[in-house]
Amino acid sequence: MKAGIVGLPNVGKSTLFNCLSNAKAQSANFPFCTIEPNIGVVSVPDPRLNQLESLVKPERVLPATVEIVDIAGLVKGASKGEGLGNQFLANIRETDAILHVLRCFDNDNIVHVDGSVNPIRDKETIDMELQLKDLEVVDKKLEKVNRAAKTGDKEAQKEQAVLQLIKNKLEAGISVRAVDIAEEDRKTFVRPMQLITDKPVLYVCNVDEGAAVSGNSYVEQVKSAVAQENAEVIFLAVGTEADITELESYEERQLFLEDLGLTEPGSAKLIRGAYSLLQLETYFTAGVKEVRAWTIHKGATAPQAAGVIHTDFEKGFIRAEVISYKDYVHYGSESKVKEAGKMRVEGKEYIVQDGDVMHFRFNV
Repeated sequence: MKAGIVGLPNVGKSTLFNCLSNAKAQSANFPFCTIEPNIGVVSVPDPRLNQLESLVKPERVLPATVEIVDIAGLVKGASKGEGLGNQFLANIRETDAILHVLRCFDNDNIVHVDGSVNPIRDKETIDMELQLKDLEVVDKKLEKVNRAAKTGDKEAQKEQAVLQLIKNKLEAGISVRAVDIAEEDRKTFVRPMQLITDKPVLYVCNVDEGAAVSGNSYVEQVKSAVAQENAEVIFLAVGTEADITELESYEERQLFLEDLGLTEPGSAKLIRGAYSLLQLETYFTAGVKEVRAWTIHKGATAPQAAGVIHTDFEKGFIRAEVISYKDYVHYGSESKVKEAGKMRVEGKEYIVQDGDVMHFRFNV
């Protein structure tokens, strides 16, 4: 699963990417520093994994991960190819969710592509380019569907109504994710088009160090602007986060955070936000060889969860032995959980819960 970092040039995208992935993408004080998208595999911070490690004492621990893609800065006219826009928009289309970085700090030494700091204007610039690109896709689709609808095809007429609604909203500057469409219609007619503005979005307000704990007026403006959009907003001081990641030891990093009044890096909050944005959850396997976090979609069944480990596990699924995370921690070991009668045996219909500790029985 991929989350793409987008925004205007020079708002802190590549610096944020470096904080998240330590992949050291080039970042500099000029537009279009990033041309090709950088991809980093980022571990999802999860204190439950640490707790299981302390109880089981395995040989190794493997966290869940998310792919983060640093996409070059978009500019006004990107939908028409400005600033290598077509290439960048294609990169965004390949992601599953969007992390939209907005500059929310004043600093005369860092140039802004539009000459002044205004996160709402910046957001609208990006939104308009993405909406125009989506409008191209919808218009092409609508041409085909209109022809079928004229023949009396009921399904085509239904699709025509949905597409016309989306077209009207996009022309009014409303992103597809904010359009009220029945879930079945969205699944059938909208998702196959992979519209960019239909992707879930997390707005990341890049603030200065002084606003790292409480935010600032720019952040409040962004929150008001996206209130109707079914989107999340977080803020973090990207430059300060970069300084923290440069420190050698864990102790030094913790002292830096404490001085700022923070309990954890903002990047950890962002990664968890991206994970949630992608509608992902975690279950665990725990043994002396390995304690591991596995990624599943919310609502996954036990066989689907088993298939994440290996497709044979899903094909030959017999049953799952399940311990809730709370029970595992409360009793302290798998054997004590069994003694207390708290291990459950679940079948093919079981919906895996976030934090379940699982063993699978299968036959191929």
